[in-house]
Amino acid sequence: MQFGVFTVGDLTTDPVSGRTPTENERIKAMTTIALHAEEVGLDVFATGEHHNPPFVPSSPTTMLGWIAAKTTTLQLSTSTTLITTNDPVKIAEDYVMLQHLADGRLDLILGRGNTGPVYPWFGKDIRQGVNLAIENYALLRRLWDEEVVDWSGTFRTPLQSFTATPRPLDGVAPFVWHGSIRTPEIAEQAAYYGDGFFHNNIFWPIEHTQQMVALYRRRYEHYGHGSADQAIVGLGGQVFMRASSQDAKREFRPYFDNAPVYGHGPTMEEFTAQTPLTVGSPQEVIDRYAAMRDHVGDYQRQLFLMDHAGLPLKTVLEQLDILGGEVVPVLRKEMAIGRPAHVPDAPTHASLVAAAGGSQDATVDAAPDDVTGASPEPESARVPR
Repeated sequence: MQFGVFTVGDLTTDPVSGRTPTENERIKAMTTIALHAEEVGLDVFATGEHHNPPFVPSSPTTMLGWIAAKTTTLQLSTSTTLITTNDPVKIAEDYVMLQHLADGRLDLILGRGNTGPVYPWFGKDIRQGVNLAIENYALLRRLWDEEVVDWSGTFRTPLQSFTATPRPLDGVAPFVWHGSIRTPEIAEQAAYYGDGFFHNNIFWPIEHTQQMVALYRRRYEHYGHGSADQAIVGLGGQVFMRASSQDAKREFRPYFDNAPVYGHGPTMEEFTAQTPLTVGSPQEVIDRYAAMRDHVGDYQRQLFLMDHAGLPLKTVLEQLDILGGEVVPVLRKEMAIGRPAHVPDAPTHASLVAAAGGSQDATVDAAPDDVTGASPEPESARVPR
């Protein structure tokens, strides 16, 4: 099972110090967190995609490319790649380029995002959000799976004899998780393709998560990809830990109370009782998250939100030390107990290549042309000097 961290890249004022980091500081902090995640033994780092203040990660491939060059084992992912407002052609090419640079250590979580105004910014209609997600992913899948694509649809200009370059590494496209909190159509889409389903349930009660994952599992089996318990499931989470529960609550309370996402609403105690947010000792976090599979079954990926609400970088790195040193090693053992042998691990590039029958060079050998200079012009066509 994979454990890791994800970030939404928010620029939030620290309510204790009163200081707001600069964009440069926040971007550098996110890369520092990624490197430290590998150092403490975590498996995955994922970044969100936003195109508006107070967020900074507008270019996930740029950030993940930099992190790829500095790491060796860390799986790189996105906590949301906007399948609705990004051009599928650009997604296909950008992320396969990153796949090559990262030697396969890449997958994506596709989603519609949580910022309504992003649709008109990129010339789209939010009322077509689900339809955009369905059509754009169908095209993305073809761009990766087929060397030459002829395509026409509702939301994009047609393609004629188009080849996305570079081609997927070893002939195998990056693995895709479809992320959704509340939309059954997206769970259905994930099941139809046999892809993963990531339920970022950080603001929702476990009963809702249970229903969404159960729907995805049923439909995964319906489409013939395997039994329901073999479906590929990921969950979100958020924690804050100190040696004692009292210390954790005392330190985190001002950040909770002032956080843009949940401050000034339910109390921290109410919120932790109803959602996966766990503020307490490492053992309390272990107990809470070891019980997740009682609700959703054996699953493949657990990501934690650690760097939100204005927490200073020093504190976040301390949290990663606790997560990697005290919590995840125990959770790995707990999650392995009683796990059926037929339940797969999270897909990796190596496992996908093996399932495809081995590595294949997908390089396109294009015919020479007279546009790029790959083929010289005939003498008769040259302009006299």
